[in-house]
Amino acid sequence: MGNSNSSSRSSKVQRLPEDVDDGLETLEEYQSRWRSVRVIYFTMFLMSLGFSIILTGIWPYLNKLDPHAGKEFMGVIVAANPLGQMIFSPLFGWWSNKTASIRLPLLCSLALFTFASGLYSSLEMRPDNVKYWMLISRFLIGVSSANIAVCRSYLSAATRFNERTKAVSMVSLAQVLGFIVGPGLQTAVTPLGNEGYTFLWSSIVFNMYTACGWINVFMSVGNFIMFLPGLFEEHKIAAREIMIKQGKSSERETWKAIKPDYMSAWTLIVAFFVLVFNFVLLETLGTSLTMDQFAWSNHDALYYMGILMSVGAIVALLTFVAINPLCKIFPEHYVLIWGGFSLMVLGRVLYIPWGDGPPKIAEVYNVTIPLTGNATLDLGPNDEMFLGCPKTQLWCERTPALTLTQFIIGYAFTSIGYPIGVTLIQTIFSKVLGPRPQGVWMGLMTGAGCLSRVLGPVFVGVIYTRYGTYWTFGLTSVMMFVAMIWLLLSKNRLIPPNFDNPFGSEMKTINENKLPQSTVEEEYKVVSTNEVEAPALSENEEDLDGTLNTELCSHKSNITTAVSEKL
Repeated sequence: MGNSNSSSRSSKVQRLPEDVDDGLETLEEYQSRWRSVRVIYFTMFLMSLGFSIILTGIWPYLNKLDPHAGKEFMGVIVAANPLGQMIFSPLFGWWSNKTASIRLPLLCSLALFTFASGLYSSLEMRPDNVKYWMLISRFLIGVSSANIAVCRSYLSAATRFNERTKAVSMVSLAQVLGFIVGPGLQTAVTPLGNEGYTFLWSSIVFNMYTACGWINVFMSVGNFIMFLPGLFEEHKIAAREIMIKQGKSSERETWKAIKPDYMSAWTLIVAFFVLVFNFVLLETLGTSLTMDQFAWSNHDALYYMGILMSVGAIVALLTFVAINPLCKIFPEHYVLIWGGFSLMVLGRVLYIPWGDGPPKIAEVYNVTIPLTGNATLDLGPNDEMFLGCPKTQLWCERTPALTLTQFIIGYAFTSIGYPIGVTLIQTIFSKVLGPRPQGVWMGLMTGAGCLSRVLGPVFVGVIYTRYGTYWTFGLTSVMMFVAMIWLLLSKNRLIPPNFDNPFGSEMKTINENKLPQSTVEEEYKVVSTNEVEAPALSENEEDLDGTLNTELCSHKSNITTAVSEKL
């Protein structure tokens, strides 16, 4: 009894889910396909981690290696990563399309990521022009992270139409986790100190700056192994699914026959740029904005922004999980417009100041205060008179202050709207393109996101510093609102096409009806009495037997005619 129960339970576990149990793949193929998708999740997590893990430590590390480098050069180093990713994303996408496989592009990019991370952590050896070596290492890490376009392309090819929203939600969640975990790992290795430990005759230094690069090296080697033959198997089911629906004979014929809506594709790329630009702007401006508007010290700004960003991250994680259930209730394009972009518009509008008066004006920190005679008073940058909006920013004295309440509410709207927007733009984008190889297109979308990360800090430096909060958040509010209106006008184009072909469905039904043909013939086969010895029958039994044989032959003839007409 116990054995029968356990066997029945195991048979239930080994069964395909009902929504994919359509003969398109076996249980083993289904499990292998989802293993490959989860490897893509980890790769996306690692690429985000590679960017975020050094953000909080890059300035002190650069200042230690080259005290004369300056913050301006640090900004160039930070921008080198998204610049490399932006340039090479379409190229990696084209490469994966050309080879019809993602294995080689991903193995090469992960090898480059390992080398560049090791180079970053080896800068303690102090080569000549060390700041330029740091710039090269960060640029190469950006180049290697261009494989995100390849990952997104594979995700579109390896998931069914009804699985796509959930898969893109999870991959976006993996990226967000990478951005969250990165600074946390940097904090975790801080106890190693400035000097740390040395290995291999002092050729390898493991301190609070280099540890982050070595963590990247260790994880990327593991990721590299995951893509080796025998461990990673590609499963591109999307084209095969639509091929069956269309009644085509090959996958290439299927996607060649389906023309994508280029207008909707470019609309989504521009919308993605606008969305990411606004998020990166707030991420870049957040700390300095609170210091200017609320007169917080460096310590206060880092502490309170850390709390706010942590809570925002939790809200974003919950939002990612809720996206798939929401899209089962409402159409995806409505969730994108009203759940994503509308909240982002509100978040930007709320940052337009509505305070009673200007923020506290701070003195410029570059002097000592003269006292009686020749005495002077040295003050630190965190002294009260130096906290607030710098008087060198002329707009501070004539612009109302931002209130803490509107800042927190605006950040909350952003924490909900951004995950919805960034996930559903990618989901709808992949569906609109259809079953065709999407490497180049995903490269263009990734490049648009990278461009926003390059321009965000420039916008802060030019617009916010010179013109203030009215211009900064007024322009971004208009930008988000125009993008939302354009999406509303294009909403019919954002509905993914229906790939079901009625003729293809009829062909599928006929093929299915062909299968039992041999069974029908055998079921109604009449064996000649001459081939079988039968006992002698009486005269009445012979008459009855003849009548039955006549009826059976007539029934067989009718069935054969019906089957022929069906075929």
